[in-house]
Amino acid sequence: MKRTFHAALLLAFILTLAPAPALAAPTDAPVASDPLCLPPTFGAAASDCQQLGSYGYFARLSSLGMTLPLRPLQATVIDPVFADLPISYAIVNTMDSTGIIPRPTFATLDAAVAYTTPRAYIKPGESPHYVTYTSIQQVDGVAYYLTDLGWMRRSDLSPVEVRRFGMGMEFEAQPTRTFGWVLEYAAGEVSPFLAYTSPSLQAPRSSAVYNAYSVIEIFDVQQVADLAWYLVGPDQWLNSLQMRLVTPMTEAPAGVESGRWIEINLEQQSLAVYENNQLIFATLIATGLDNLWTRPGLFQIYEKHETTPMSGDFSGGTGGYYYLADVPWTMYYDQARAIHGAYWRQKQFFGYQGSHGCVNLAIGDARWVYEWANIGDWVYVHDPSGRTPTDDEFQYSEGGA
Repeated sequence: MKRTFHAALLLAFILTLAPAPALAAPTDAPVASDPLCLPPTFGAAASDCQQLGSYGYFARLSSLGMTLPLRPLQATVIDPVFADLPISYAIVNTMDSTGIIPRPTFATLDAAVAYTTPRAYIKPGESPHYVTYTSIQQVDGVAYYLTDLGWMRRSDLSPVEVRRFGMGMEFEAQPTRTFGWVLEYAAGEVSPFLAYTSPSLQAPRSSAVYNAYSVIEIFDVQQVADLAWYLVGPDQWLNSLQMRLVTPMTEAPAGVESGRWIEINLEQQSLAVYENNQLIFATLIATGLDNLWTRPGLFQIYEKHETTPMSGDFSGGTGGYYYLADVPWTMYYDQARAIHGAYWRQKQFFGYQGSHGCVNLAIGDARWVYEWANIGDWVYVHDPSGRTPTDDEFQYSEGGA
């Protein structure tokens, strides 16, 4: 018993030597003759001890809602079955050594083999063109694909492997603080990231490692110059180039009385789903590029499609012409702008702007939202940063994928 007590005292003394995090110092100056409070590990502190050293360190962490070891976020990754998509896609080869060229489609296999009298041409453009196919036939060693637009020669298209995944998190209870995803890329750096020991790019790195798409809670936020800094652990800071966040809403947007809405945060490139005024799902997204902005406002889902083709012509500005076959889990809410799965995007492109105005989701996430959503559900789109133009400042088009 005596040996255990002496070991505890020795450990308490060692802990008093640990540096405290860069947080507010205690306001009451202790009496020099008072003993140091023992850390929480060894029992409750008396009122007449000095709240310094290890006790002060733990007290400051506790004031931020942080306990050691850190508790995992109470959320569950969506079931992988949501990412199943029994559709085969191919990208049309509209580029060759001579530039952008149209590619023909044929009404019959014989016409495709003869490569004459095409039924139509796929209009070339700067953006990718995707088709679906249901059959492959070999004739004289050449493969021909039956696509949604007709028969095509293998040399005119390339099958693509769609990476079917989801990043969404389901919640049984409303999170009590802001949380977010670690990104894969940040200002030339590739994850996993070593956290900074203080909110500065010049600060030393800690030994704490944060992997891409980890979901972690935020205990404090500090703005330093152009970067927001997030306290994610004791003396562990990541910045707004490395993370995208969701701050749970505590009340419905003005105009929403059903308790059901989808929040689109353009600044954070995140989507959150609320039911009975509680957050139940959240994930990363990709919204409209600059000048192809996703329009802020309050809208309602007016049409749903398990799959639907999408095409558009932005040749007069950013994006050019595009054609996308069988876009899955599509929910139109603002003219041609929709929330939908984006089979042409890889995981690392979520969390950044990248669409023609639609809200792009990973396939699994899009299906989850599609199965939850009803016609008439509200979609609240906003940009806390103020970067996205309002209707009075910018003439919005109908939008696109």
